[in-house]
Amino acid sequence: MKDLNSDLFDPVMVMESEWPRSASDSDFGFAFNDSNFSDRILRIEIMGDPNETRPDSDACTTVADWARHRKRRREDIKKENDVDLSLLPDEQVLNGNQPDTDDCAAYENQDEEGQEAVAMVEEPPSGDEAANSNDNDSNWSMGWSTVLRVKTLHISSPILAAKSPFFYKLFSNGMRESEERHVTLRINASEEAALMELLNFMYSNTLSTTSAPALLDVLMAADKFQVASCMRYCSRLLRSMTMTPDSALLYLELPSSVLMAEAVQPLTDAAKQYLAGRYKDITKFQDEVMALPLAGIEAILSSDDLQVASEDAVYDFLLKWARSEYSKLEERREILGAKLARLIRFPYMTCRKLKKVLTCNDFDHDVASKLVLEALFFKAEAPHRQRSLAAEESGSLNRRFVERAYKYRPVKVVEFELPRQQCVVYLDLKREECANLFPSGRVYSQAFHLGGQGFFLSAHCNMDQQSSFHCFGLFLGMQEKGSVSFAVDYEFAARSRPTEEFVSKYKGNYVFTGGKAVGYRNLFAIPWTSFMAEDSLYFINGVLHLRAELTIRH
Repeated sequence: MKDLNSDLFDPVMVMESEWPRSASDSDFGFAFNDSNFSDRILRIEIMGDPNETRPDSDACTTVADWARHRKRRREDIKKENDVDLSLLPDEQVLNGNQPDTDDCAAYENQDEEGQEAVAMVEEPPSGDEAANSNDNDSNWSMGWSTVLRVKTLHISSPILAAKSPFFYKLFSNGMRESEERHVTLRINASEEAALMELLNFMYSNTLSTTSAPALLDVLMAADKFQVASCMRYCSRLLRSMTMTPDSALLYLELPSSVLMAEAVQPLTDAAKQYLAGRYKDITKFQDEVMALPLAGIEAILSSDDLQVASEDAVYDFLLKWARSEYSKLEERREILGAKLARLIRFPYMTCRKLKKVLTCNDFDHDVASKLVLEALFFKAEAPHRQRSLAAEESGSLNRRFVERAYKYRPVKVVEFELPRQQCVVYLDLKREECANLFPSGRVYSQAFHLGGQGFFLSAHCNMDQQSSFHCFGLFLGMQEKGSVSFAVDYEFAARSRPTEEFVSKYKGNYVFTGGKAVGYRNLFAIPWTSFMAEDSLYFINGVLHLRAELTIRH
């Protein structure tokens, strides 16, 4: 395997089993800040903010503390980036935030071809004066910060360049400055400890800090100076610590550059999995989930294992959350269209709820129309095509065609008004869903409607009427709604091998009132063991296909 201290910017993912590495030739910790093994002097200007006392990581005992401090720091960094360049002194410094080339016109020599965005070194009168010139060079004020102190370190440009494209560009840009011995780096006081840890890591491939807040600071410094191997190292250590809602949300809100995103992906993935697992039953933790920020909502509602009654419930919850977080209609429409709508799996919503989406004022009309049309087209597809569309998205972030493990199983309904009010309902159950019903479980379908009344199917594992063995039963119920009575003819059927056609299994009629159910305790007239056997006639590619026909009797 390639030596860690010669990996040019960590191009290959290091296997977790190879961490941590034992002391080897790749450990150059002995050379850190040693003039005998160095070719440059790094001058670190540590800046202070007169308007705020900055806590360091030692003051942060929890990640929640760290998050509050990071918010302040991000505001300060923005101020730092917005500073008027005309206020800078003649010497050129590196502050870790490389502006675009166009932004550097105010202070770069445009005659130099191929010049990098920032000229980042200086040439003092002598090497010794660099360490002793703090009084004159570090006390100037730029209106936004002052130099609190200056540190000087002996550094090896090959070691730093091998670890970071940031330093690689600095030492190999072909400019006069790249040949100078002295480099000035400007950081905030809050970044000092993290930078020292980072520089030491670039030599030794290890860190002395072990607390989560300190590791987060190092991770941020590694991102700032593009040290991917250190980001991976911090990510691995943080993943090994006990996750909490605070820490998971913090990991999901870390500001990471696009190029370095891969290095922290395992950490953010772990945070998403933690939140999705903790809040799997959003009805049980509704108050907590309602208080979560957008990053937490995205992690939870992206999960296939969400325990909800139906996708209608996901839609209702998300609309409630959006209304509480975004009081202005225009903001709410924007966030629903851009972020939240993709979390709702509209193809698995009921048609009655989809109609309400079209008239919901919270959605832009064009967005709502597109989402509902896509959902209806999916519902109209043949089952094999639906499975194909779901399989295509199973490995992607957009999972709108992937079915969740709903408490109430989705059904496909075909309705007729003439010559009689009738509906045909299709319910598919996977083999594992049926297996989980043993010995006395039941699973309910989503509601469907006939003659203005809501009905549902329920599949049971129960004892047959003589209580001699377990068997599979199917029942039809009417939702409780007033005292209306409905006389209904019904028929249950199931696909069976070898023809794979629907075969009628039971016919009956019943006068329904609210809350009543009727059906057959042993639909297939066989014991449960035969029904679930590998050679069962009723599972086709691992799926049980059921059909119920309901007709209102006049």
